[in-house]
Amino acid sequence: MARIKVAYIGGGSTRAPGCIAGWLRQGENFRGSEIVLIDLDAHRLGVVRELAQKMSDARALDIRFTATTDRLAGLQDCDAVLSSFRPGGFEARHLDESIPLKHGVIGQETQGPGGFFMALRSIQAVKGIIADIERVAPKARLFNYTNPVNIVAEAVTHHSDIPTVSLCEGPLIFPPDIAVAAGLDPSLVEATSIGLNHGSWSVRQTYDGKDFVPLVEEAWRERRDDPALTLQQRRLLHMTAAMQSLPSQYFKYYYFTDEILHEMQSAPTTRAQDIMAKVPDYWRHYEEQARSDNPRLDERLSRGSLDELEIAIDVMDAVFNDRGEVWPVNVPNNGAIADFPDDLVVEVPGFVDRTGVRPIASGAMPRQVAGLVHMLAEYQAATARVGWDGNRRQAIQALASNPLVMSLKKAEAIFDEMAHAHRDYISPTLFS
Repeated sequence: MARIKVAYIGGGSTRAPGCIAGWLRQGENFRGSEIVLIDLDAHRLGVVRELAQKMSDARALDIRFTATTDRLAGLQDCDAVLSSFRPGGFEARHLDESIPLKHGVIGQETQGPGGFFMALRSIQAVKGIIADIERVAPKARLFNYTNPVNIVAEAVTHHSDIPTVSLCEGPLIFPPDIAVAAGLDPSLVEATSIGLNHGSWSVRQTYDGKDFVPLVEEAWRERRDDPALTLQQRRLLHMTAAMQSLPSQYFKYYYFTDEILHEMQSAPTTRAQDIMAKVPDYWRHYEEQARSDNPRLDERLSRGSLDELEIAIDVMDAVFNDRGEVWPVNVPNNGAIADFPDDLVVEVPGFVDRTGVRPIASGAMPRQVAGLVHMLAEYQAATARVGWDGNRRQAIQALASNPLVMSLKKAEAIFDEMAHAHRDYISPTLFS
């Protein structure tokens, strides 16, 4: 089994304990390894390290956890870097969600102007991380879970030779979610999705060996007025039936824009504020369990689920233990999607073994949805360029091309207000 040194950047976050719980379920695959937790808050890092080590020891796993706020020292001689952090914290996410609403544009974590500014903040931070990896761990691989994962990977792959893969569990969870909405057994669904992260559609989909789409169409006809369906479920069924393909749930922001904008503008709080209200309870739970000899995380009191970032750990296992497995990955296209540039980062199935990640040829996007995905691809590529070394004019050009904006005046107004609000986390060149 792989005996490696892993640097986990974001190891003091509210999601870190859940990530580590998922990691330890695969602990036998990483016996003898060291996981270095790296973050900015020394106290929270200490809590997570203590919790992680005790969870590992209680399971008799030979995995050592260390922690540091010195990123360069933590990265020294690493074999792998797991990146999962949020520059500016939930306070920045609140700004991403609230400021666009004032301008009549959806505010969301990875979509629209919110996603644009999260990308600018994340890329600014990742530039420093990449420089540090190249300096003290040049043989390391980067497993990125920092959002927006497509845009972060797009920026890195054009400016560094560090082997990089961005990851998201979306392609694994959206098809079962659609089955549940249709009143069907999620375990019987098999699907292959391609496109962009948070922007993929299925090109193959079966339910117990038969085409899944007609079953969803039937469920939509029968259940469209069912009050038991959530808005999310209703939109998933509607998009699948209308577009004849299984969508990423994030397409709801483009196909139901007006009603979702109204819902967000009418809500008393943003999603970030809802999360921030729970953060003290998360840390009380983590601190309580860190004092226990046999910690047990309660999913109700933990941020996210207890298998956070599990696909990143699966892919890391597949590389360092030479599994030869197929996982959804975000890597340069290299012909995997027939009608996209080779150097564009796309989300496709990838074959993963000790040599790394190779995208699998998956055909073309379904034509009825390809136009929107192409627009998003061009926007994401432009945003990656702006995040790395762009200026204000280029930033406004990129933001105006986002399908949720599509207005030069709105792009200018939103950019100037959000750039000022996020000035401590984005490149100074964006003000020139």
